[in-house]
Amino acid sequence: MPFTIAIDGPAASGKGTIARAISRRFGFHHLDTGLLYRAVGAKGGDPILAAEGLSAEDLARSDLRTNEAGQAASRVAAIPEVRAALIEFQRRFAVLEPGAVLDGRDIGTVICPEAELKLYVIASDEVRAGRRATELGADPAETLAALRERDARDSARATAPLRPADDAVILDTTDMSITEAVSRAIVEVQTRRR
Repeated sequence: MPFTIAIDGPAASGKGTIARAISRRFGFHHLDTGLLYRAVGAKGGDPILAAEGLSAEDLARSDLRTNEAGQAASRVAAIPEVRAALIEFQRRFAVLEPGAVLDGRDIGTVICPEAELKLYVIASDEVRAGRRATELGADPAETLAALRERDARDSARATAPLRPADDAVILDTTDMSITEAVSRAIVEVQTRRR
């Protein structure tokens, strides 16, 4: 039986880094679900048609990690028809053997509410903005404003708002190194796999 791990949280909280590390450690498949929405937003045109016709090539675009792509992802993710088009893809991925790690914003609440482990990764706004600005070579103040705008939009949307699942383990990475955050997540996986 596959073991599913749902990792949610705001941008630059560390969820993707933790998800990739866990998938490598346990030999699980990994899906950064934000890439699906970034790819839909980056394609332009009708977002519903873009979601329905999403391809592997779309997910390999080099411009998906920009602030612009993140803002576009947040806008198209608020469209219920876009979300519906991508839900089944994510749910099929989540049950791959021997296990799957999906990271995003609604994995534990909407996509995989029955996941064996749900993590909700957070960090302070300033720390997240610093991380993202360093990653992108961007201005920290502009990055902070963009993160706060996106968080507000994602938390307020009617369909699948950004929030922790009721049974999620909250992991605050504000004062943690990557090694510490990954170690804490690995302990949570090991505890549930026994």
